[in-house]
Amino acid sequence: MADVKVLVLLMFTLSVTCIRAKEKPPNFVIMLMDDMGWGDLGVFGEPNKETPYLDKMAQEGMVLPNFYSANPLCSPSRAALMSGRLPIRNGFYTTNDHARNAYTPQVIMGGIPDEEILLPEILKDAGYRNKIIGKWHLGQQPQYHPLKHGFDEWFGAPNCHFGPYNNKNTPNIPVYKNAEMVGRYYQDFVIDKQTGESNLTQMYIQEALTFLEAEASSGSPFFLYWAVDATHEPLYASKPFLGKSHRGLYGDAVMELDFGVGQILNKLMALGVAENTFVFFSSDNGAATYAKTHGGSNGPFLCGKETTFEGGMREPAIAWWPNRIKPGQVSHQLGSLMDLYTTLAKLAGQEPPSDRVVDGIDLSQALLQNNVVDRPILYYRGNELMAVRLGDYKAHLWTWTNSIQEFNRGIDFCPGESIANVTTHDQVNNTAQPLLFHVGRDPGEKYFIRPHTSEYKQNIGGILSVVEDHKKHLVPGKPQLNWCDNSVMNWSPPGCEKLGQCYKGPPSNPQKCVWPH
Repeated sequence: MADVKVLVLLMFTLSVTCIRAKEKPPNFVIMLMDDMGWGDLGVFGEPNKETPYLDKMAQEGMVLPNFYSANPLCSPSRAALMSGRLPIRNGFYTTNDHARNAYTPQVIMGGIPDEEILLPEILKDAGYRNKIIGKWHLGQQPQYHPLKHGFDEWFGAPNCHFGPYNNKNTPNIPVYKNAEMVGRYYQDFVIDKQTGESNLTQMYIQEALTFLEAEASSGSPFFLYWAVDATHEPLYASKPFLGKSHRGLYGDAVMELDFGVGQILNKLMALGVAENTFVFFSSDNGAATYAKTHGGSNGPFLCGKETTFEGGMREPAIAWWPNRIKPGQVSHQLGSLMDLYTTLAKLAGQEPPSDRVVDGIDLSQALLQNNVVDRPILYYRGNELMAVRLGDYKAHLWTWTNSIQEFNRGIDFCPGESIANVTTHDQVNNTAQPLLFHVGRDPGEKYFIRPHTSEYKQNIGGILSVVEDHKKHLVPGKPQLNWCDNSVMNWSPPGCEKLGQCYKGPPSNPQKCVWPH
């Protein structure tokens, strides 16, 4: 009888333990690269095989080869990730000209609106502690900073690491530690533009490891947004990685970022929290093919960053969650960075806001069960819906690479790729008869399906219905990227007094921003 009681007590204890384990919300790590292309990883076919940690991550988790950003440019893409909403809804677009890419340089007056409910805000309500490491890019004025929008910690910068500047016409970009700057690029955080040497990626790795150690010991759930930017020009890598890649400086940067991924995953395992941590790796937009050997590879896809062809918006994507995501899987789910918003909210036991359209869908079933649900992918460039994918079919409503004037100056978004009536240098309106491609058998968008064929007629109707429904219910947000002013640059960020790095800017003179692409 005593043995039975012991057995019953043991079963009860195990049951309570399992319930408590199930009740504990998972931790989250999003690793977002900058301008890294679909073809930059060994697992996606890069021939030099210089990303062993990411390839191992893919082997132990799930690869999503049909995963997209919400925009072919950094700031709108990141705003969509954080808000779960298309840039046309969250305001990260411009109406200054038709179908123009816009972002957040130092002169931008706008930023992520307070009305947007960002992912870290949802997770904060669920008890998470949130940290961003790297580039924010959703507005550099203090009211737009990440600590005002749900993050508890920040180490990184509000803008790209452009420079160096003279602090007279243009200030150098500040680097923040939480609410105050701790220095500026090129002054305190060195990037040698001749050699490419910089210790920034190592700093970003160490910041991540320190955060994981602190949060694992606290027992509270955490969200780490690792938004590193070494693969965005000007490229950089630390001394141990310089000259190591067969791909030059760009490859050096990729190798170091791959090393960082390995350090983070190994730390999660060493801390004993890997089985309760969902990790997702991707990029903000396609590789910058116009940068030539200083840009990445978009594999078999057409063109690159700045365009709404596949090379501009299809991203490398790997999901990893030991004992939850089965190893060695490939999901053919059409996914978007915006889906991480809804998926993480749901996994944390939260609901996305119901008072607005949320474009991201819950990918839990795709990730955990490898189920696939039908959904469209919308390709926006500025204020224009350029293309739509449904299933394996993609229709271009508009085509455009960049203007012939810029092309003639050497700026080529599609180097070595010229497809008649597709890679156009004029904005061509195809809405009356969209260009239709089957991106399964034609990932390079080279051979459009003729309108008189039964294949065209059978598939174009579904895509046009998606377009009609989307536009019928679309309520654009107030555009945040219309106005620029030199006075709002990073002249005197919070904390500059302590460092003696406050600079005097010009009087306010708002002007409409000029967006050439």
